[in-house]
Amino acid sequence: MTEKITNIAKNTSYFTFALVLQKIISFTYFTLIARALGPADLGKYYFAISFTTIFAIFIDIGLAGVLTREVAKIKEQTQKLLSSIMAIKLPLAFISWLAVIIFINALGYPDLTKQLVYLSVICMLLDSFTLTFFAVVRGFHNLAWESIASVIFQLIVLIFGIIILKLGLGLRWLMGGLVAASIFNFCYSSILLIYRWRLTLWPMIDNHLIKLLLKIALPFAIYGIFQRVYIYLDSVLLSLLAGDKYVGLYQVTFKMIFALQFLPLAFMASLYPALSAYWHNNREQLIITFERAMNYLIIISLPIAIGIAAIADKVILLFKSGFTEAIFPLQINMLAIIFMFLGYPVGSLLNACDKQTVNTMNMGITVAASIMLNLILIPKFQAVGASITVLLTNLLMLILGLYWVPKIIKYRPRKILSVLWKSALATAVMAVFIIYLKNLINILIVVAFAGMLYFIILFLLGGFKKEDVFSVIRSFSKTKSENLSE
Repeated sequence: MTEKITNIAKNTSYFTFALVLQKIISFTYFTLIARALGPADLGKYYFAISFTTIFAIFIDIGLAGVLTREVAKIKEQTQKLLSSIMAIKLPLAFISWLAVIIFINALGYPDLTKQLVYLSVICMLLDSFTLTFFAVVRGFHNLAWESIASVIFQLIVLIFGIIILKLGLGLRWLMGGLVAASIFNFCYSSILLIYRWRLTLWPMIDNHLIKLLLKIALPFAIYGIFQRVYIYLDSVLLSLLAGDKYVGLYQVTFKMIFALQFLPLAFMASLYPALSAYWHNNREQLIITFERAMNYLIIISLPIAIGIAAIADKVILLFKSGFTEAIFPLQINMLAIIFMFLGYPVGSLLNACDKQTVNTMNMGITVAASIMLNLILIPKFQAVGASITVLLTNLLMLILGLYWVPKIIKYRPRKILSVLWKSALATAVMAVFIIYLKNLINILIVVAFAGMLYFIILFLLGGFKKEDVFSVIRSFSKTKSENLSE
């Protein structure tokens, strides 16, 4: 048990470190192209990505989550599971590619937008299979290899982007940089499975296993469809109802959220296989793990959300004056971060404890609310309307998930609420500090001292202990070779 807990901490630490680098590189790239392109062209670029990403779920149909879970349970069945899933995904990839081509032409977009979509669909196909390959690795409780790939992927995108912007080659070539990075990730992950774990990628038609996988994956698939629609439909609707300019403005706020998601993503990516295992053999540890996950994400989400909202006007200056209309949407979306972060452990718990149908139902309700709110608010408030929708629907999703948690585990809400009020009080003091000094002192100095102030106050209030800090530090003490060998 101690070994498993140590492995969780180690995986979380390494994957978090890699995702920090990835998000820094990604945000740097986004800032460069936003400054170079302006809101309208930026909107075209991200519309193409958002449009194809919606269709990507029809290739995976939730199979990656199932693969990770089943490999974590029975490692001896890995080859059969992988081969059967490949047999399912290959025809789905062709159908999804065809659907993208038909729909983008039916919507009557200009040639440039269509060409961007044609390039983006290549990324969609490659990334879907990469997702499957890394799902196997996650099932082995090893995130080191994926951590390396995530950083290299973003470096390729950044280097290509800088060269293309310097040469003035335009949007098509920028999208080509993403294609190059996706090719690398696909090759890297496939070679890893073949040579590191001696697996074959050839499809195998096992009718019984395929039917079983599809049955298990169905709730995950429906959930994944709902999730992709929820995350990316707002950009598509903004393009259709308000124009490319507002897609570009909204993407500034969306990219902030995306950049910060490494924290819950890394944590829960490492934790999910353990939650699944604890559900079957250690319910007490399952409760402790869930409570710690909620507390951890409370402690980090509140200061990040409120802190960035307090300096939103300074942050937007990174993208030049053309993006000043994004300040208010950014502040709204930062508040949504709190509910979004806390939704990760709740959703992971439901999936790990065989309640994926409930999770799917909750996401379906949230998507329906999102579509209705976007259709009402976007025509009136454009990017602000889309941001209000994000805030309200993330709150809704969290409430729906929390309703089911007591039906699964007998956790202690008071322990979580205790951390919540302590973190809220420390965040309030921090926010006052930032607002008072942000126009008087260099903003980087203000942010650094504000962060220290928050953690000092939280420590004095008993929001975390020295043992919690040492646990994270110790997780980095393992050598790289030890991590790769697991």
